[in-house]
Amino acid sequence: MPKGKFLYHQVRIGKDAKPFTIYKIRTMAEGAEDKNTVSVANDERTLPFGHWLRESKADTFFELINILIGDMSFVGPRPDVPGYADKLEGDDRVILKLRPGLTGPASIKYRHEDRILAEQDDPQRYNDEVIWPDKVKINKDYYENWSVWLDVSILWKTVFGR
Repeated sequence: MPKGKFLYHQVRIGKDAKPFTIYKIRTMAEGAEDKNTVSVANDERTLPFGHWLRESKADTFFELINILIGDMSFVGPRPDVPGYADKLEGDDRVILKLRPGLTGPASIKYRHEDRILAEQDDPQRYNDEVIWPDKVKINKDYYENWSVWLDVSILWKTVFGR
């Protein structure tokens, strides 16, 4: 069994740009998450069982704690690590009015983000220049068109993939 703690915690940016601590099941060797903000499919830093946890999204189970204490909701934009929210400008900052979610429309589109990044020559650059701006656009659209039915649809697609 690899050394390290079972639970992983990290500072993320929440509603109104307030930092909070997110809780997840550890999928990488302790300290590996601090070396890069993006992870790719078959990332060498990922623990053997971590691949399955990530693929199944089971690593997010303890984010239910964040939902119970009010830092997150079931549906909303995924919370970013510090540094990304600071890049939001103008109207894009409206997404900071939302409570981050366990799932959201960008999570559905980028369900296999690690695979997409693994195909890139420079995953960090691709994330910063292509994926992250697209997620901002998707999350802004979610903010502008929010409804209970939209959330129900997102939950359905998250669970059933349709």
